[in-house]
This record gives sequence, structure tokens and C-alpha cells, in this order.
Amino acid sequence: MRKTVLALMFAASAVPTFAQSGPDAPPPARELDLSGPRFGMTMLSDGVVKALADRDIAINSTISQFGWQFEKQFYTKSSGVTALNEWVVLVGGLDQSVAIPSVSWLVGLRTKEGAEFGIGPNVTPAGAALVIAAGVTFRAGVLNVPMNFAVVPTKEGTRVTVLTGFTMRR
Repeated sequence: MRKTVLALMFAASAVPTFAQSGPDAPPPARELDLSGPRFGMTMLSDGVVKALADRDIAINSTISQFGWQFEKQFYTKSSGVTALNEWVVLVGGLDQSVAIPSVSWLVGLRTKEGAEFGIGPNVTPAGAALVIAAGVTFRAGVLNVPMNFAVVPTKEGTRVTVLTGFTMRR
């Protein structure tokens, strides 16, 4: 009986494995690295400014942002829609002599025309929250210029960020 159960378990696990590598399996996805510098600004609601002040971070409601976006684009040739995985690491407030770190991990989609949408967690000294981002990437030869808009709603208030930068297609 035990051998029969083991044989059935093996057969059941082999079917999904074959489906991933059999003759009808899609071709492997290609990966493109679109990492590069980012800069912009973030507008903070009064509640966020107060939450940061409670942590001894005194700033105005608009802060500069500088950082790096680590992006991997996974795509196939046929559909034109690509999957994205990106980490955005920023330092805000340098224009006000403070350094406020921010890390976001986004997963999303980009169309062949460059429109994009992503969602994921965001962590800053103001707290952890969900970031929702949208934008468009303009292409000029090997140069990509992203223009992104992100919103982070929290119980303290809302953070709205506008970022741009560049990447080189490699």
C-alpha cells in the first residue's frame, strides 16, 4: 500500500514538471536589466510631516529624492506586455540637510508602448505601507527615460512622489 501511495505521488508531481518543460511549454522568458539613477520630489501630507517630527525629523512638506532603481524586466516576444520586478532605494530631504531613507519593492507590468503600473511594499522612517506607482518610459535609441508617479497612502497621511532618471539598454 505504501509503495502504491508513493508511486501515485510521484506520478502526480511529474505531470506539472512535464507541463513546464514538455513540447507545449512556452519559450523561456528573456531578462533585461533596466537599473539606473532616479531623482525627483515627494510631497508629504501634514500628518506625515508630524509623524516624522515625532521621530525627531523636522522637514517641510516637499522634499527632494535621490537614489537608484534596480529593475529587472522579464518579457516574451509575442505579447508586448512585460513583467517587472524592481527595488527603488531613495534618500529624501537632502535639500533640507536631512537624509530620510526609503525602500520600495514593486512588481508590475509594462506595455510595449512604455506605459507601466506597479504595486508593492514601501518602508521609510514614517512607517511601512503599500506603494502604488504608474508611469511611462520614453525611449531614445539605447536610452530610456522613465517618468513615474507613486502614491503611498498611510494612516498618518499620504506621500506622493514624482521621479525620473535614465537607464541604458544593455
